[in-house]
Amino acid sequence: MGVKFTWGGHATVKVELESGEIIIIDPWIEDNPKSPKDFAEFSRVDLMLLTHGHFDHIGDAISLAKKFEPTIIACFEVCAYLEGKGVKNCSGMNIGGTQEALGCKVTMVPAIHSSGIIDDGKVIYGGVAGGFVVTLPNNYTFYHAGDTALFSDMKLIGELYRPQLAFLPIGDHFTMSPFEASRACKMLGIEKVVPIHWGTFPLLTGTPEELKSHLKDQGIATEVITLEPGETLEV
Repeated sequence: MGVKFTWGGHATVKVELESGEIIIIDPWIEDNPKSPKDFAEFSRVDLMLLTHGHFDHIGDAISLAKKFEPTIIACFEVCAYLEGKGVKNCSGMNIGGTQEALGCKVTMVPAIHSSGIIDDGKVIYGGVAGGFVVTLPNNYTFYHAGDTALFSDMKLIGELYRPQLAFLPIGDHFTMSPFEASRACKMLGIEKVVPIHWGTFPLLTGTPEELKSHLKDQGIATEVITLEPGETLEV
């Protein structure tokens, strides 16, 4: 059996390790219009990674954390917010750091984005937005970019960590468009890309087909894996 990556719609990704342990990244499920009903049927969550504090990335973090008590890795300020809500097992970090969990190496890398947390109708400081490079116990490495614009240090991420797979936002308006995402693929040197953060709202106009077209036009060999919400990629 391989490692299974299931897209929950928007930026939510579930990773099932060969050992059966579950990693959930940016859980926004209950109010996510693209999240399939059966995606919420978790039997366990062992590790949670949160790229930043926006509602569409931490919407179900508290409920899942209180139910399963996973280790939670996020920037220091998001962890402080969650701890203030009674969440346990938070392990705050910041850009450039690496820590281990479930036999995985988790490195927090930059993202160009904001990270305000909406709490009781007010926006409070949520630290900086980031992405995660995760090296699994079998040494397979993937990159979840969170929400970000294109930035030149993606080339450095590719050189340092050599991810084989990336989850990149393509929706435009709040993040990269398919054109910028195609350049990100080139800088990262990735074999496969799964587009995320697209199709959820009318504002998110970017599509995987546009990404494929831009990659082809530029002669970039990255394979686009278009998942529908609830679909799984096994590697």
